[in-house]
Amino acid sequence: MNGMLVGAAAGVAATVPMTMVMETLHRQLPGEPPRPLPPREVVEGAAVKAGVHRELDERDMQQLTLAAHFGYGAVCGAAFGLVAPRKLPAAAGVGMLFGLGVWAGSYLGWLPALGVRQPATVDPPARSGLMIAAHLVWGAAAGAIVASASRTQG
Repeated sequence: MNGMLVGAAAGVAATVPMTMVMETLHRQLPGEPPRPLPPREVVEGAAVKAGVHRELDERDMQQLTLAAHFGYGAVCGAAFGLVAPRKLPAAAGVGMLFGLGVWAGSYLGWLPALGVRQPATVDPPARSGLMIAAHLVWGAAAGAIVASASRTQG
């Protein structure tokens, strides 16, 4: 259980640099479309599927997107905490692979399967690259945090 809790906390914390990378690349990357980032697209798609999109204003959408993004970071982090190595640099490397798996499973798997977002295969290459980079950052950060927490615990 402790691994899950450490992983969940690491997943939330790792979502901060991930989001910074996403926002920075979204503004600067040539070929990145001028539309919302994927976490917002997912929340919008889920709101449409649930039939509540007309009741949500911009502030609601922003808050739901933030909550969903960090919540998913926590859930994925909890799963990662069960398998993460406890020493650097292995934890960061495994974390990057895990992050890449989260990207693939989400953007090529369950999100399109549920009909809340198009598959990443139809995104422009710049958008896919942005999201892959962001998930690699998430994984490296989550791994480093798990390893750091393991060092302080004993």
